[in-house]
Amino acid sequence: MRVEIHGHRGARGLWPENTLPGMSRTMELGVHALELDVALTADRRLVLTHDLTVSAVTSADRRPITAGDPLFPYVGKPVNALTLAQLRTLDVGVRLPRHPNDPFALTQVAMPETRMPTLGAVLGLVNAYDAEGVRLHVELKSDPTRPELTSDPELFTELVVEELDRHGRLGNAAILSFDWRILSHAAGLAPGTRRFALIELDTLHWHDGLGDDIPAAARDAGATTLSPEHAMVDEALMAQARAAGLDVAVWTVNEAGLAARMLDLGVAGVVTDYPDRMRALWRERGLELPEPVGPLKPVGV
Repeated sequence: MRVEIHGHRGARGLWPENTLPGMSRTMELGVHALELDVALTADRRLVLTHDLTVSAVTSADRRPITAGDPLFPYVGKPVNALTLAQLRTLDVGVRLPRHPNDPFALTQVAMPETRMPTLGAVLGLVNAYDAEGVRLHVELKSDPTRPELTSDPELFTELVVEELDRHGRLGNAAILSFDWRILSHAAGLAPGTRRFALIELDTLHWHDGLGDDIPAAARDAGATTLSPEHAMVDEALMAQARAAGLDVAVWTVNEAGLAARMLDLGVAGVVTDYPDRMRALWRERGLELPEPVGPLKPVGV
């Protein structure tokens, strides 16, 4: 039986999220899919970041790109107001325990002086690992209720599809978003690429006329998979998803007991900050484990 393990932001519980070293180690641990988040900069570059404003939890200012830069400090500024060069000055490899309820500061291995990567850099890394067995799950960060922080969804989707195509990854990737306008655009641009409709209770109001059958609405918006927050997953939702012809990939599941309940309900994928914990559960249940990839060999070996 194949149920997939999806590494959330790489493996946020183990290594800095949305970073090249974090992605490397997650592939070497072994996942079916790498999930990552992208946003668009002021100079239309695709960068890995979960937040539409530079997060003080995952990012620390080091220096301005030029002396007297009026946008410095960059932490707290909109990502779409900053250039790639400005964002690349940030250290995104240390998750300081600034917030007492942040569990990841206790379990994540710090990697100081790590820089915010582009989507192209991650795709290049995955290709360098020859990781054909690892799918890339690219979440496009878009919030229709905050248009001042959000890129035009059609342009954003087009740029992501072009980048995936440039790296030969359209057939082994998925496009994810809470903003289903993106799924609709992606269905027209790359009909063979999987499309995940992300859902949580707090963002359901983004979709007009949703009705009682969320999976059917997601399918009609262009989704090929439903990806709900775990609190929404029950037998009724699973039955609706099956009737709509959609697999279910649940997020974010970090405890073995909760993961076991999700498996019993019949989910097709589990998104987790701790792929190591899921691998132990998969082994216990006799499920197919994703093969570890790499490590990279030195040039000439």
